[in-house]
Amino acid sequence: MSYKIKSRIWIESENNVFLGEGRIALLKAINETGSLSKAAKSLKLSYKKAWHLLDAVNKSAKEPVTTKIIGGVNGGGTKLTGYGKSVILVFEDINKSCWRFLDEQLHKFDKI
Repeated sequence: MSYKIKSRIWIESENNVFLGEGRIALLKAINETGSLSKAAKSLKLSYKKAWHLLDAVNKSAKEPVTTKIIGGVNGGGTKLTGYGKSVILVFEDINKSCWRFLDEQLHKFDKI
């Protein structure tokens, strides 16, 4: 018999969700597209939903994870800060560590 553990992690700050897989996906999409609007579209989210998620992340973070780019020839956009990029890497590292731990724990069923 083969078993799998299903789990999702998120990080909270004072009872508000700071990060989770969906918010990380949004940050990655912003990094790839350079735009909150394009990121929302790529994830099939409304702009309003994406804006609220990003606003919640920025309000819970120690420092801003994104910065706005104002106008110009190519229009404006949204860009991840260095801190924002670090947040993605740290969350993904924590997530991978959790999955490794859970996979190791699942082997306990092999012994019974």
